[in-house]
Amino acid sequence: MSLFKNIFSKDKKETLDKGLERSKTSFFGKLSKAVAGKSKVDDEVLDNLEEVLVTSDVGVDTTLKIIERIEERVSRDKYMGTDELNTILREEIAGLLSETHVGEEADFVVPTDKKPYVIMVVGVNGVGKTTTIGKLAHQFKNQGLKVVLGAGDTFRAAAIDQLQVWADRVGVPIIKQKMGSDPASVAFDTLNSAVADGADVVLIDTAGRLHNKVNLMNELSKVKRVMQKVVTDAPHDVLLVLDGSTGQNAFEQAKQFTKATEVSSLAVTKLDGTAKGGVVIGISDQFQIPVKYIGVGEGIEDLQVFNKYEFVDSFFNIK
Repeated sequence: MSLFKNIFSKDKKETLDKGLERSKTSFFGKLSKAVAGKSKVDDEVLDNLEEVLVTSDVGVDTTLKIIERIEERVSRDKYMGTDELNTILREEIAGLLSETHVGEEADFVVPTDKKPYVIMVVGVNGVGKTTTIGKLAHQFKNQGLKVVLGAGDTFRAAAIDQLQVWADRVGVPIIKQKMGSDPASVAFDTLNSAVADGADVVLIDTAGRLHNKVNLMNELSKVKRVMQKVVTDAPHDVLLVLDGSTGQNAFEQAKQFTKATEVSSLAVTKLDGTAKGGVVIGISDQFQIPVKYIGVGEGIEDLQVFNKYEFVDSFFNIK
């Protein structure tokens, strides 16, 4: 029986369980070795646990926080059996995530007091940025919302073409210009069109080059300024997409992008094909930016709203 509230449908929960299977198997394989032959949580078990968490891509700083919390509990409770470690880990990780994630939504919703609600999507090429935009458009449309896409990654013809494929697949309008056009101009046109059509949500794609942070910063700042000529407080959300399968590299990408622009939420993709699911815990804790969405499969329905309880429940496979 789960200690956590189940707000997902059975199908979504099964998808999440399956998507985290590799991460879970890897983590608990290591954890079993860490406590083998031990009945009590002692210094050696904690040292081994530290290694398990770091090698599971939770990150050094977050790992040290978790170990510190468990040490406090060990000293307070005097005796703690290794059979309790699973439960304690689950509680402490859920506690860490709770500090970042407040008032989570259970579904794909946007604030009704902002119309159109503008989401600027950022991230390096290859992380699943365009696919995430397409899947979000599908989910928002399913909520009965009117969605418009803006093809702001004008540096790659493939990005514009890929977004067009998603727009056609989902059945939503896309505003685009030819390759090499000014991204800010595309954003301006997209918002003008969205306002004229009474759209509820606008998703703006952006270029994902990180080789020159100054250029990236200037470009994203310009896109924001130009959008604000049409919608004064746009963008309402700057969503950074990270590839969970890259593990610690996702941390580095998050560092670079949070320096280049104000990121307000995160999407972590490709968790189904990796054993590095622990990266969600570390990124959430270290950057204090809420993980809003996670990708746990290739299907159009396999982008899910991140819920800390469901994630920890699936990660620890509570029955």
